[in-house]
Amino acid sequence: MLLNNSYISLPERFYAEVEPAGSTAPRLLAWNQALAAELGLQQVSESDEQIANWVGGNELLPGSKPIAMVYAGHQFGNFVPQLGDGRAILLGDATSSKNDQKYDIQLKGAGQTPYSRNGDGRAALGPVIREYLVSEAMHRLGVPTTRALAAVETGEKVLRDSILPGGIIARVASSHVRVGTFEFFSARNDLEGLKHLLDYVIKRHCPTAAEAESPALAFYTEVVERQAALIAHWMDVGFIHGVMNTDNMAVSGETIDYGPCAFMDEFKYDKVFSSIDRYGRYAYSEQPTIAQWNLARLAECLLRIDGNQPAYVEQLGRFEKVFRQHYLRRMTRKLGLKEARPGDEKLVTGWLKHLEKNLLDFTLSFRALADRLVANDDALEFGEFEQQWKKRVLEQEQSGEQIREAMNAVNPLYIPRNHQIERAIDGAIQGDLSVFKELQEVLGEPFTEQKRFAAYAETPAKDERVYQTFCGT
Repeated sequence: MLLNNSYISLPERFYAEVEPAGSTAPRLLAWNQALAAELGLQQVSESDEQIANWVGGNELLPGSKPIAMVYAGHQFGNFVPQLGDGRAILLGDATSSKNDQKYDIQLKGAGQTPYSRNGDGRAALGPVIREYLVSEAMHRLGVPTTRALAAVETGEKVLRDSILPGGIIARVASSHVRVGTFEFFSARNDLEGLKHLLDYVIKRHCPTAAEAESPALAFYTEVVERQAALIAHWMDVGFIHGVMNTDNMAVSGETIDYGPCAFMDEFKYDKVFSSIDRYGRYAYSEQPTIAQWNLARLAECLLRIDGNQPAYVEQLGRFEKVFRQHYLRRMTRKLGLKEARPGDEKLVTGWLKHLEKNLLDFTLSFRALADRLVANDDALEFGEFEQQWKKRVLEQEQSGEQIREAMNAVNPLYIPRNHQIERAIDGAIQGDLSVFKELQEVLGEPFTEQKRFAAYAETPAKDERVYQTFCGT
């Protein structure tokens, strides 16, 4: 038996038993061999055809007990009492050989479920390519995230704005429990369901909370900490999730659901890419505020079990402080500072204002700034800011070259830029996987200069710019 499914130990109202719809002619596009080996899935990788058949839903991995999970959620601030996995099927969980932790294996785009809400339950090939590339890039950047195990083209067509080839991604997560999962049971006054769910996630994600005086509060405290750290890391790499609904916030603290997400090119505080975010609710600068708003919704659910409201208000209030600590530590490291001192937050703000005013690329500017430490000229490429920054950074007992190396170790050269992802998608639709494969390779080492892939570090030309991204449903 390869898989177990611990979620079906919960009452039947937590999920619906389903079967993947299958694919007419599944073709393997990508297989994450290293991740598969970690999860003990080597035996399914004897041939591309074998992998394609189980990812395509034609065969089940041994031990699979496929289900669709039910949840609710606040979508753009409006509560929807029932959502659920409308195009995702949880096969079960496998145990990692690295840390002995359980990880869910889920097929996304594998067909209709009772929660499809009149949708076809399928995924187009484009969103599959995007999630595979971006989630694995986030992992390589060190950001907590769901992982991509495999991607297939199904051989079928799906209807969106046009007729597109279909695809399925097999993704891996610490779990797929969301804030919206708690909201589902809270909205129904199902306190027994809430307690079952809480016990499950504590055992899965924070077992030490079970020994606390209030396990619910201890769990909540941990979720606040994880989300503060996660959002700070998003901001650190210029990532915009695009649709931070409560049903897209995993209590594990991992990034989940790569729909209209994007990495910024030129820096802008209120940058928005998502085509459905018309009022900027989920703009880059709003992400910490929205995370705290979502955590307030989780607190409302847990208060149904543990009514100590002042304690939850206190923990929720800690979010901003914890976030600022993580954010300042990350941003000062990106600027070459070994530790933050009073006044360094002003330095970070000054840098970002300089980037925004001059329409500079967020990712590459940190690399260019590091190069100024070893430049053989007296010019100030980054104006007044550079003068202030050099005074501060060179107070440290390190050479310019040492500081430059430290900066390059935390500032990526390669990110999954929107225009390159679009090239990979367009190529895959035409049957050409070369850009997709090259991006997998280059994004696998985001901090290391790879001369033959130099073009993948470049900013987009004017006619390559991507101004909107789409959720793919």
